[in-house]
Amino acid sequence: MAMNLRLRDDQTEALKRRAEQEGTSMHAILLQAVDDHLARTAQQAIVRKTAKEQAAKWSELMERLK
Repeated sequence: MAMNLRLRDDQTEALKRRAEQEGTSMHAILLQAVDDHLARTAQQAIVRKTAKEQAAKWSELMERLK
């Protein structure tokens, strides 16, 4: 799927510099950033779900320990 991405001038310049430093394309850096974001937020969702489940499971014990 194709899409347009509008960056501020300062973002474009920083991205260009980073791509040159890494010897890669701006496109490759942006794809990696999207992949990193998706992986991180998926992991955060798993942690939140697990925390809620464990809090519910152990809520009675936690109340007694107060």
